Amino acid sequence: MSERKYGKKAGEKVEKALHEFKRGKLKSGKSGETVTDKKQAIAIGLSQARKAGAKVPAKPKKSR
Repeated sequence: MSERKYGKKAGEKVEKALHEFKRGKLKSGKSGETVTDKKQAIAIGLSQARKAGAKVPAKPKKSR
């Protein structure tokens, strides 16, 4: 049996972020600029899900 990587709550957060992105309402962090990339919108949704305590894998660590 395969275990789900992302929880239901995470999917809802990403869905909401993409909805705002399509409407041109999604803003990025500190700068507050409008998001223009779909991947960035997904990343914002996952970040919000992490903060809300949803089941989301940790960010990949960068190797040096």
